[in-house]
Amino acid sequence: MIKRIGLVILTLLLLAVFSPVKAESNISVLDTSVTMDFPYSLTFNLEVESNADIVDARLHYQVDMMNYARVVSEGWAEFTPATRVETSWVWDMRKASLPPGAKVTYWWIIKDADGDEFQTLPKVFCFEDDRYQWQNLTDGEITILWYNGDGEFASELMDACQEGLARLTQEFGAYLERPVTVYVYASSQELQGAMISPQEWTGGVAFTEFGIIAIGISPDSIDWGKGALVHELTHLVVHQIVFSPYGLLPVWLDEGLAMYNEGELSPQLRSRLEEAISEGNLLSVRSLCSPFSADPEKAYLSYAESYSLVEYLLDSYSGDNMLDLLTLIKQGSTYDEALIEAYGFDVAGLDTRWRESLVTSPVIVASEMKQSHPALIAGLSTLTVSAGVW
Repeated sequence: MIKRIGLVILTLLLLAVFSPVKAESNISVLDTSVTMDFPYSLTFNLEVESNADIVDARLHYQVDMMNYARVVSEGWAEFTPATRVETSWVWDMRKASLPPGAKVTYWWIIKDADGDEFQTLPKVFCFEDDRYQWQNLTDGEITILWYNGDGEFASELMDACQEGLARLTQEFGAYLERPVTVYVYASSQELQGAMISPQEWTGGVAFTEFGIIAIGISPDSIDWGKGALVHELTHLVVHQIVFSPYGLLPVWLDEGLAMYNEGELSPQLRSRLEEAISEGNLLSVRSLCSPFSADPEKAYLSYAESYSLVEYLLDSYSGDNMLDLLTLIKQGSTYDEALIEAYGFDVAGLDTRWRESLVTSPVIVASEMKQSHPALIAGLSTLTVSAGVW
């Protein structure tokens, strides 16, 4: 009985908030539908009539995403005043695009020449990619949608996600604060077809403020896909932790955590890191706080160094230090201030300590041995990789 009373009260409150402004309004709304041309546009349709000419009709809408404050946007429908009006407002995604699965709450406020005003009840529209027949699998806070592959394919991806989340919790106490939806496209090309002006190399995207991942994985590429999916999922978890008006992550920390949780550094990136160490060409940590270079070689090295920096922090200090660092960044501390309070040194101090740790690391030892004992390096590499050091 108490639950039923509570539900009635909640319903009345919602009606009070979104009910027509004037109960005696002569305005009648006949249609408030939405039509979609994915991924290019959303068209919000309105059909309305009144005893007097309709003179104003405005769409109000909110996007379901992490925000610092309640944000309501407006769209003004254009029409000639009349007692019966059919009009629409088009959201052109080339100006501000939505990811697949984004939810939009919308309502109209209509006015006529007699001064009557009417506000429609809110409706929710999901910007789904309707080109495919999606299947879905949910486990805890994660939902995976896919259309190519069987249930075992989706289960493997889900297991990888859950294992990735478990590692983050074990390493430094991180966990999902909001549900995540993953759209698995059959290829990177089909993924790019769901985006406005994608880069030709795009294979996966984390829409951090929406809690949505879109990624191209076929059953044949599932080994790559599991790692890539964990990478994007880590971005979501970390950005949920630091979300605030001040929580701007240094790029090396954002990418380094995602790469570290994905698994061991790839041989290609390991080779670039090894070469930079042996030749004394490492990029500074300070430079890695900003967006990485567009030069491919510098970008590869930036990713490799980011992995190494996070590996150093997690191996040398407790996970609590890392969580403290993220929390301090969320609260608005500068990178130097956050590092000093969490670890006892600033960005320059991190640079010095990290470089010193590399002198005796397996990477630099192997590099030196390649020059003096090339015949031994194959055996050393096999033992080192199998021991999990690389």
